[in-house]
Amino acid sequence: MKGIIFALLGGAFITLQGVANSRISQDIGTWQAATITQLTGFIMAFLILLFVRDGRGQGFKQVKPLYLTGGSFAAIIIFTNVTAIHEVGVTLTISALLIAQLSLTFIIDIKGWFGVAKQKIRLSQFIGIGMMITGVVILRS
Repeated sequence: MKGIIFALLGGAFITLQGVANSRISQDIGTWQAATITQLTGFIMAFLILLFVRDGRGQGFKQVKPLYLTGGSFAAIIIFTNVTAIHEVGVTLTISALLIAQLSLTFIIDIKGWFGVAKQKIRLSQFIGIGMMITGVVILRS
């Protein structure tokens, strides 16, 4: 249950961040909004690390270099979300974002990328994605 609650909170905050970044970008520009978001996110994460101390500082050295690219993905995520929100609105952007996330996670599960145990995808999951895509098409019309 705890995982579901965190997932719901994460989804809500992704939406709020996208809307806030879209508004900021109208005033100062998209890449500037991404820069501010990344900086404030770093500061917040660093402060939480200092106060919670839930990990070891030495643990940073154990991270595979490939995974360090994850932070750079955030800049691309912010830029693409802000641009999409300006072009098609919040609802359609988040709907398409969820479909893209689920589609890529299916591929990751099937292939076993990033050390994830390989999973078989069931027909019901494909039907679910198809229904989501149909929903986006309906939203767009």
